[in-house]
Amino acid sequence: MLAAVLALTISTPRHSARAAGTPVDLELVLAVDTSASVDGREYNLQMEGLVRAFQDPGVIAAIKSTGSNGIAVALLHWSSANQHKLVVPWTQLRTGYDALQFSARIANINQRQFIGSTGIGGALLFAERTIRLNQFDGRRKSIDVSGDGPNNSGVIPSIVRDQVIAAGVTINGLTILNESPFLDRYYKREVIGGPNSFVLTVNDYEDLVEGMRRKLIREISSAIADVGSKTLSR
Repeated sequence: MLAAVLALTISTPRHSARAAGTPVDLELVLAVDTSASVDGREYNLQMEGLVRAFQDPGVIAAIKSTGSNGIAVALLHWSSANQHKLVVPWTQLRTGYDALQFSARIANINQRQFIGSTGIGGALLFAERTIRLNQFDGRRKSIDVSGDGPNNSGVIPSIVRDQVIAAGVTINGLTILNESPFLDRYYKREVIGGPNSFVLTVNDYEDLVEGMRRKLIREISSAIADVGSKTLSR
């Protein structure tokens, strides 16, 4: 029954609804965990990682490598099953200036939205919906989930994942292992999926700045080779 409800929630008539959308190479939702397991310092490190990532020459080069249409990016805060909000709306990035402006918008977010439980499945549902209903039409579509714990609120992520993949969206992950040392295995089994999907890991929040940079480079352009690190793994 739940799978049937999700099948209706993630509807498939995307082509007719999106035919007039602005073409981009990639539609990317950056889904940031703001649940109670993420304290204030750790939340700030996640946001700092994104701010600095969009200032990074490698990330800017990856954006430019996608061609004249560039990419469309939105930033999502998520926590419990029904707690999600786009804190930076869909924005097209084609140039270094665009990336720096997006970085500034992230830096200007003045508060986290939620401090609840960990509803990964609900976050995936919300992220797919905002991809489906936005004003862009991407050659690729991806949800990039970062978190430090397994799902403990709402729908089971694996059920949602299968529906999201069927809708043409890839799910990738960045796992922080300080509280759940095998979280990357959980993400591989229950969360990620789709063409060329991957999980990158960081050992602690201190590694997040570099982790965010490398994750974005890998997400945006497979042509950029600089994706390896001692602290990151597939």
